Amino acid sequence: MIAIKRAYEKVEAADGTRILVDRVWPRGVTKEALHADMWLKEVAPSTALRKWFGHDPDKWKEFQRKYNAELKDNVDAWKSILTASRNKHVTLLYGARDSEHNNAVALQAYLQKRH
Repeated sequence: MIAIKRAYEKVEAADGTRILVDRVWPRGVTKEALHADMWLKEVAPSTALRKWFGHDPDKWKEFQRKYNAELKDNVDAWKSILTASRNKHVTLLYGARDSEHNNAVALQAYLQKRH
């Protein structure tokens, strides 16, 4: 199972393996407070795509399309997440304020189609 959770939310045992999937570290969160098992920067959208999107809900569908294309070309970045999720609970961590329009939501959907 692949869940998503904002990096600022409380750590819970049910989170399982916690993976930060942002290219930029969440503002104001210490390494100790995050309790991430991994930080996979390379699975995050490219800097150009991230800046273009700017968390604008009007660009969400196009962002997903472009991000999916990046993921398709970068299997090595996300393959370990998919493998881990087949044996245990995995939680993708993100820092964005918008819980509906962010790369973790798009990544979760992309990976669930391949599960």
